[in-house]
Amino acid sequence: MKFRYLIILISLNFLNAQSQSLYPNIGTEIMFQPEWAKKLYYDRIEVFKQDKLKFNQIVFLGNSITQGGKDWNKKFGVVGISNRGIAGDSTDGVIARLNEIIHFSPKAIFLLIGINDIYNELTPSTDYIANNILKIIKRINQESPKTKIFLQTILPVEKEIYKEKIIAVNEMIKTFVSQSKFEIIDLYSIFVNEDGRMKKELSYDGVHLNEKGYTVWVDYIKPTVLILANHN
Repeated sequence: MKFRYLIILISLNFLNAQSQSLYPNIGTEIMFQPEWAKKLYYDRIEVFKQDKLKFNQIVFLGNSITQGGKDWNKKFGVVGISNRGIAGDSTDGVIARLNEIIHFSPKAIFLLIGINDIYNELTPSTDYIANNILKIIKRINQESPKTKIFLQTILPVEKEIYKEKIIAVNEMIKTFVSQSKFEIIDLYSIFVNEDGRMKKELSYDGVHLNEKGYTVWVDYIKPTVLILANHN
């Protein structure tokens, strides 16, 4: 009886340790992460720990623009989509939390990340941002090869000073994807106006989307999502 109890205890400890290893610990150093973003990041990680992914789901992965979509299942009228957006997150932040994503072998991932890197003056360069984005999709593909990866281009913003950086990163990732097996979803092209800025009617602050903006996004990728959601 004591032996059986010991085995159960060891198993529970092992499972708990394994679960903890899926998520970055508080204090984990994330390159160029600003102080204001740290609490948002780890508060959201705690939510993820309580609401774990399931195997073979569709995962929306990104920053506040993804998180702001809230219940993506409701938006598409399906089940099996998990929202893994974190407000304030960056490419390095996503890299630090990939263990959870990879462990649960998603059916598909829709990645949208990079605008916070562009806004962050400490980020070394647009090359650094683009290379990090590619690092993310390459690692997912290497460790979860059955996962379909949809790389979404960074959305335009209202402020003129960020326009060229957004274009530069998007061009780099589009060039790479065009020569690979990954798929690009050019969200930038449907949100940008004739001046190279975010269409005013799709955002409430020039960066984040309003309900009309989310509707445009959902309508644009809905055929792809429905095929994935209805395929075992």
